[in-house]
Amino acid sequence: MHKEFLMGNAAIARGAIAAGLNVVSGYPGTPSTEVLETAAKYNASADKKNLYVEWSVNEKAALELSAGAAYCGARSMVTMKQVGLNVASDPLMSLAYIGVKGGMVILVADDPGPISSQTEQDTRTFAMYSKLPCFDPSSVQEAYDMIQTAFEYSEKYHTPVIFRPTTRVCHGYASIDVKDEDEYNLNKPEGFVRDPSKWVIFPRLSFQAHTNIEKRNTELSKVFSGSGLDPVINPSDSKIAVASHGINYAYTMEALAALDKTLPVLKVGTPFPFPEEQAAEFLKGREKVLCIEELDPVIERALIYVCGKYGLDTRICGKLSGHIPAAGENTVASVTNALADFMGLELPASAVHEPPPPLPVRPPVLCAGCPHRASFFAVKTAMQGKKSVFCGDIGCYTLGNAMPLDMVDTCLCMGAGVNIAQGINHVEPDTNCFAFVGDSTFFASAITGAVNAVYNQADMTLVILDNSTTAMTGHQPHPGTGRTMMGEIVSKINIEEVLHGVGVKTVETVDPLDLKAAVDCVKRVSAEKGVKAIIFKSPCAVLVKGGKPSHIDKDKCRNCKRCVNLLGCPGIVMKDGRPAIENSLCTGCGLCAQVCPFDAIGGADNAD
Repeated sequence: MHKEFLMGNAAIARGAIAAGLNVVSGYPGTPSTEVLETAAKYNASADKKNLYVEWSVNEKAALELSAGAAYCGARSMVTMKQVGLNVASDPLMSLAYIGVKGGMVILVADDPGPISSQTEQDTRTFAMYSKLPCFDPSSVQEAYDMIQTAFEYSEKYHTPVIFRPTTRVCHGYASIDVKDEDEYNLNKPEGFVRDPSKWVIFPRLSFQAHTNIEKRNTELSKVFSGSGLDPVINPSDSKIAVASHGINYAYTMEALAALDKTLPVLKVGTPFPFPEEQAAEFLKGREKVLCIEELDPVIERALIYVCGKYGLDTRICGKLSGHIPAAGENTVASVTNALADFMGLELPASAVHEPPPPLPVRPPVLCAGCPHRASFFAVKTAMQGKKSVFCGDIGCYTLGNAMPLDMVDTCLCMGAGVNIAQGINHVEPDTNCFAFVGDSTFFASAITGAVNAVYNQADMTLVILDNSTTAMTGHQPHPGTGRTMMGEIVSKINIEEVLHGVGVKTVETVDPLDLKAAVDCVKRVSAEKGVKAIIFKSPCAVLVKGGKPSHIDKDKCRNCKRCVNLLGCPGIVMKDGRPAIENSLCTGCGLCAQVCPFDAIGGADNAD
C-alpha cells in the first residue's frame, strides 16, 4: 500500500481497477464524470490497454454494454448521475432479474442540493425499487475500499449492484491508502457461455427469478448485518443515538465534537437490503434515535419498520418528524443545530455558526463568444412579431433562458424538447414551434424525437446547436467528434445525413456567427411546412483560440446600449456609464459588431 492524494471520483476509479475492472462505460454527468475519465487516463498510461473504456451515446446504451461484458465473466462498471438512471432504468429492471456472471457495479452519483441537476432523486430508493443491493460510501477512503467490496458481492451473488456516492464524496479530496499495482486483482473473463434458459428473459424465468431475488435479499440483509459495512460507532447503552450514512456521517461526527458530546452512531453503508438484525440490536434500549440523512428518509423509514417488526418502542426521528430538512443538502452547521435541538442542548459559542456574508449575485450565463448566444439571437430576430414557442433541452444552451435572450420556454429532460414541441404544435397549430438541442444530446436522446416528428407529420423546426463537443460536462467526445475515449480516430457521424436518413427533407447548416446569413436561414426554413432542421455549426468558444478582442470606437458609439441589452455577453461591460469591451473575456467573435447600428464596434490592435 502507498498514499495518494485523490478526488473521490478518482479513488472510485482506482479502486475499481484494483478490483480487476475489465470494461467501463458511461455517459458524462456531474458529479460522476471524473470516474470514467480517471479510468481512461490510467489506461492510457499503462503499458498495455487491458481495460476497455467508452463514453456511450446515453446511459441506456452504457448499461447494456456493461451487462454484456458481465455476461462474459468480465468485471464491468457503468457510470452516470442520478437522472441518468432514469434513462437506464429499462434495462436495469430486467437485468435485476437476469443477473450477471462477472461482477457489475452501476455507479450512480446523487446530487443533493441539487447543485447541477434537474432533480434531487435518491438512488437508495431506486435500489429498493429495483431490488438491487446498494453501497453508500461516506468518505474518499471508504469509496476506494467499498467499490472493491461491491465487486465481490456482485460476483458472489450474481447480481449487479448499485454504488451511490454523492457530490461531496465524489468531489472531495483526501490522502488515502491505495494498493500497489502488484496487489491488483487480474480478472480474466471466461467468455460468454450460451444458455438461453439463463440469458433470455421470459415470464416463466422472471417469476422464478423474482422468487430468488427476494430470498437473496433476505439473506443479504443478514449478511450485511454481520459484515462490518454498517458499523456502530461509539457503542454504548445511551438512551439516545444517531443513525446516518455517507457524507452525513462525517457531518454528524464533526457536529458531535463541536457539541462536546459522544453518542452511539449507526453508520449505514448498505441502505438496501437494509441490515435489519444489526439495526434491531442497535435500537434495543434506546428511547429515541435521530436519522441524519440527505434526500429521501430511507434510514428513517427502515428503522420505523424494524421497530414494528421487532416490537421495539424506540422513537425514530428525522425528516418525517421535522427534525431534519425535507430537501436540500445538509451541512455541519445544520446537523449541529439539529443534534443540539434533539438533545435539548444550548449551542456552545464554539458551535454557533454565523451566516456567511451574501455572495455577489452571479447568475449563470453563456460564455463570452459562445456560438449558442448567436444562434438564439438569430432565431429571436427572425421570429420577432410571430407567435412562437422555444423548447429547450439539457446542456449549456439551457442558459439561453437568461435575460436578455429569454429563448427557453420549456426544459424537462434530455431530448424532451423535440417531443414537447410536437405536443404544443398539435394543440396550437398556428404556433411556430422550435426545439433546440445540442449535438451531443441529439445523439444521446433526440434522434427518436426526430423520427417521431417525421412519422407523425409534425410541423416544427428542429434547431441543432453543434459546437462539436459535450461542453457542459467537460468537453467529452461524442459520435460527431471523430474520436473515442480509447483514443481511436473514427469516422464522424454526420448529423445532417442522419436527419436526411430519418426523413427530414429540409436540413440547412449555417454559421451562427454570420448573423445575417443565420437570420435569413431561420426565416426561410421555418416558413416551410412539416419537419425541418437548422444546424447552427460553430465550435465551443472554450476549445478554440479566440481572435483579437473587439474594440468600441468611442467617437462612433451613441451609447444606445443595444450591444448590452440584446446579447447579455459577459465580454461587454459598463464603464463610466458606457459599454466597453472586457479584453480578458472577449474572443472577438464579432456578434456585437453585427448588432451595433452605428458601426462602432470592430477589431482592434489596442485595448479599451
